Amino acid sequence: MGACTLQTKLDKFVHITNQTTKGLIEFDFSVGNPTLYVELALPVKQFEEFCRKNQVKFLTKQQLIDVENDKHKWKYGVVGTSEEN
Repeated sequence: MGACTLQTKLDKFVHITNQTTKGLIEFDFSVGNPTLYVELALPVKQFEEFCRKNQVKFLTKQQLIDVENDKHKWKYGVVGTSEEN
């Protein structure tokens, strides 16, 4: 029996959330939908290689707002706002 492979082109996204004093890049990585992500941490060189190999896109300002609103919705039950108080 042959192996079945499904080839789908989905955008891969990165959002850097922190760079530690120990040289780690902390970031959110998502495939297809920026609001569904995993939190990862890699040393700088490995992060750069990860981004290159995965041909990632960095989130736009609007995508960042959408992600933050989604986090707020899950935490508080209502959509947040992109406006500063």
